[in-house]
Amino acid sequence: MPRIYFQQQLVILKDRLLAMAALSQQALALSVEACLTGDTALSEHVREIEDAINTAEREVDEMAYDLLATEQPMAIDLRFILSIIKINSDLERIGDQASNIAARAQPLNEPTSDLPIDMTNLRDMGERVGIMIRTAVQALVEADARLAESVLTQDDEVDELNRIVQTDLVGLMQNHPSISSQALAAIIVSRNLERSADHATNIAEDVIFWVRGSDVRHKFSLAEAD
Repeated sequence: MPRIYFQQQLVILKDRLLAMAALSQQALALSVEACLTGDTALSEHVREIEDAINTAEREVDEMAYDLLATEQPMAIDLRFILSIIKINSDLERIGDQASNIAARAQPLNEPTSDLPIDMTNLRDMGERVGIMIRTAVQALVEADARLAESVLTQDDEVDELNRIVQTDLVGLMQNHPSISSQALAAIIVSRNLERSADHATNIAEDVIFWVRGSDVRHKFSLAEAD
């Protein structure tokens, strides 16, 4: 009976984390949409979602640490709970990044007499990061390490887009000083999206650790460097 109860608690813990993951994904998608459309009502909604994410993070952490203390899990169950704790933190940070992005919706869409900022790369980044997060979460749902590995290979693409955005916007500010505030807002959005991609990568790495028991942090980047 105790073992059955423990397994039931693990299912509940996972379900709570997945509910939080849905909130984090929603917050990020809405924050990007707010920036693309200038919809400040969406920005406010993102902040409300972030509050819910913070509450969920505390609840997941409390349950995970309680299970560690009372059940003393071993092997794959221990790896699972440790991974849940780390994924929980990354999901909360994605919520933070989403809030930071949403806060840039208004300055990014301020009227200007100069050329408007091309949002194509930011839109592309938002879509790619969203896919990375969804894939990492799906890998968690399915306990699929191979699917998680596919997330790791996408991070470099987002990094490259971030580099392009940064370079283009710095040049734009030099040629059109009147849109510096919008360009700076776009730079911040790009950085927050890149960091969100890093958190998606962390989640994928934690799924691999849970399923295979192997630590793959930095291994992909080292292999590419060779």
